[in-house]
Parts: sequence; structure tokens; C-alpha cells
Amino acid sequence: MQILNKIILGALLIVGGSLFAQQEGVITNFMYHMNSYNPAFVGVDGETMVTASFRQQWTGVRDAPSAEAVSFGTNLSKNLGIGISIYNSNTFVESQTFTGIDFSYRLQLSQGTELYLGLKAGGNTYSVNTSGLETYNINSDPSISTISRFNPNVGVGALLKNGKWYASLAVPRLLSTDRADNDNGVATAALAKPHVYATAGYELILNPATNLMLRPSTMGRYVSGAPISVDFNAMLSFDNILEFGGSYRTDGAFAGLVNISIKKRLLLGYAYEVSTRSELASAKNTNEFLLRFLF
Repeated sequence: MQILNKIILGALLIVGGSLFAQQEGVITNFMYHMNSYNPAFVGVDGETMVTASFRQQWTGVRDAPSAEAVSFGTNLSKNLGIGISIYNSNTFVESQTFTGIDFSYRLQLSQGTELYLGLKAGGNTYSVNTSGLETYNINSDPSISTISRFNPNVGVGALLKNGKWYASLAVPRLLSTDRADNDNGVATAALAKPHVYATAGYELILNPATNLMLRPSTMGRYVSGAPISVDFNAMLSFDNILEFGGSYRTDGAFAGLVNISIKKRLLLGYAYEVSTRSELASAKNTNEFLLRFLF
């Protein structure tokens, strides 16, 4: 019975992973990790910052998907920005870490309108640890071997910014790379295809006296062979100290978010996400933590 329970758990993780793995890593607080998706965001507004997030999916379920993201950005000159973005994810026996160095260049199009062009260079370390699999055989199955590889990659992006609004388009990984996949319960070789990210955001001042603002934002993801996924976020900010709001993802999730700024340099955030997929109704919910420091 114990082995059967582990097999059922493994099937849930693999099937659930395939549902979300159609897209690259998802972060509910994506607006604070923008150079992970688009290198053009690095060094925007002349700010130097480091941001870290930890995401635990299906809290309480053993070997459930988890992810960590770290991003850093600063300026080398008035028009040139540089940074680094790292995204690590683990799902059952699969683990991968993408590390990229980000560059951006600013073009002044007109008074108040700026165009940022970005370039990302890095690679993905991908591994499948088959020692985590349990079989009915006493001896190891020679057809089940550990996979480990490094895939170099490059990405590009563009950001248009004017005052309180922005819009961007990016492909952070242009090259298709090999990976394992689940095809109706059979382990197969597959390609991790390029993803296209489109984002937009706006700051609407509701009360200038108290610096009360509404910050709606959205991110759309597209990859060949999978449905388009879109996040819609809305955050209410009080004097850039406290902000809270909600998020909706079209492929099956709601989330509540709250972020607190300490002396307007250290930001602490938390997001609680609930899946709306009926096939994952028995799975636990997702917790995500955010830490950002502005230099």
C-alpha cells in the first residue's frame, strides 16, 4: 500500500507538472522579477536592486514543485544597464536552473518616452535524478538512467516606457533545448521551446495628498503547442509603504498578495495562491515569499 501511495503521488506530480510545465516558471509577484523574463528591464530608472523569491507549490505534499528566483540589476552608465537573473525549479525527480546575464541599452525617443533594448546570455542546467523513482524490480532498471546536461541559450527583449505606463515584449530563451517529458504516462524526449512574454503596467494616482495609487499589470505567455496563459494583477499602494491586491491566471489560479516596504528600501512580500483546476482539487495551495532590497 505504501508503494502504491507513492506511485499515485508521483503520477499526480508528473501530470500536474505537465500542466504547468507547458509554460516556463511562473512567479505570482512577477512585477518584481521582470528582468528574469525581459533583459530590457535591468537597470531601468537608474535603480540598483536585488530581489529573491521562494515559491512552494501544493504546500504539505511531499516532492511537490518548488522554485527559487534571484535577480539583480544596476547601471554601468546613463544608458547601459547590467544584471543577473537565476531561476531554479524542482518537480519530483526533475531539477533545472537557468542563469542569465542581462544587458539593457536606453534610447530616448522623445520627452518622457524611453525605449530599452535588452540582451540575455546564459544557459540552463537540467537534470533528472532517477534514483528518486521506485520500481517493483529488486535490481535497477538499465533503461532508467539519470539525465544531466547544460544547454547554453540567449534571449532578447524590448521595453517602451512613458511616465506611469510601460509595455514590453521578450523571448528570454531563443533556442529550443532537450528535456524529458510525460506523454500519457510514458517518459519521452521533448524540446523546451522558446516562450514569448508580453507585459504591461500602469500607475494610477487616486489621491495625490496621500500618494494612494492603483497599479494594474498583466503578463501574457505564449509557447507553441500550449494555450496562452495570462496573469492579471491589481495592487493598491499606500505611499509606497504598504500594497495589497489580487491576481488571476487564466490557466487556473487566483492569488492574494501583500507587500510591505521598510524605510522604502527593504520590501517583504507574500502571495497565497489557490488552484481552480478541478483535477488538482485535492492538492494543497501555493505559498510564495518575496524579498527585495533597493540600494
